[in-house]
Amino acid sequence: MTDRLIVAPSVLSADFCDLGGALRLIEQAQADWVHIDVMDGHFVPNITMGVPLVASARRCTELTLDAHLMVSNPLRQIPWFLDAGADVVTFHAEAVSADEAHRAAALIHEAGAKAGISVKPKTDLSVLQGIIEEVELVLVMSVEPGFSGQSFMPGSPDRIRQVRAMAASAGARPLIQVDGGIGLETVGLVAEAGVDCVVCGNAFFKAEDPLSVPGALRAAAGREA
Repeated sequence: MTDRLIVAPSVLSADFCDLGGALRLIEQAQADWVHIDVMDGHFVPNITMGVPLVASARRCTELTLDAHLMVSNPLRQIPWFLDAGADVVTFHAEAVSADEAHRAAALIHEAGAKAGISVKPKTDLSVLQGIIEEVELVLVMSVEPGFSGQSFMPGSPDRIRQVRAMAASAGARPLIQVDGGIGLETVGLVAEAGVDCVVCGNAFFKAEDPLSVPGALRAAAGREA
């Protein structure tokens, strides 16, 4: 578990008319990563952003670009996002077979990026067995993926604990990320469960003072080091 909580504002909640301004705000707030939610309208019931946005963001910031692919055909799309400059590429366990998960992680590593795998709230965590030691990040969804602004699902901290125990049993140390309904009211719950990185959308971009949000989240989590 990281000493300092990694904060990754999601640009899904930003004003798309001013992406550059949103990225500058994330930098000024001393957040750590830029989370980019890619939805294809098939794997999830929404369409959001794609490769051009990642490429544009890469030209505007040196922060870690964290691409979360909520798509039905990740093996085909992963190279596109790597070429666009993503530093972390996360695919969904539900979108791949066990063999395809290994191939996806290998594709990402061959490009020098970090591989992540994500699980929906109702997915049996056993799908992570055999792949958890091959990825640098496990994203535990604390809402059903597809739309921003949803409420945090209370069973999420237990799932985070299970992932951490599974990783330890496999001799692996991936970062554990959580996405969905994260704010000052919930960050302490996931931090206590052992999360390393929190994705925050509305909690950052809709806040009265976004610049204060990363520091406030770390303080509420007791992870400011």
